[in-house]
Amino acid sequence: MKTFLLQFFTWWNSQTLGTRFHTWRFGKKVGEDEAGNVYYEGGIDSEGRTRRWVIYRDYSEASKIPPGWHGWIHHRVDTPPPSESYKAREWQKPHRPNLTGTPGAYRPQGSILTNQHRPQVTGDYDAWTPGS
Repeated sequence: MKTFLLQFFTWWNSQTLGTRFHTWRFGKKVGEDEAGNVYYEGGIDSEGRTRRWVIYRDYSEASKIPPGWHGWIHHRVDTPPPSESYKAREWQKPHRPNLTGTPGAYRPQGSILTNQHRPQVTGDYDAWTPGS
């Protein structure tokens, strides 16, 4: 019952009822990643390509898609990672959650959200004023 209510009233918890119905009707499971997200394809989009989508295990956050699956879901590669011997490149980093709005968010030097002081301005520019 809880799952039904979450799918009925929220879009950020895994999938909605509409997505569940669409997946049941048109979706063909392609694979699953190490985080438990499940990837599907089926039907044709407006550009004539096969539709591809993901159903997240937890909260819907696009940054949770690993690099190999990202290329597949955006039609950059035709074969999904389980179908080939995919190996992440050395420059590809593992997933880190989006920390915006949390204490771990990036706050540059001089931000009003840090306890650091703003760096001194050198005076190397003149501020624009209207009419000058």
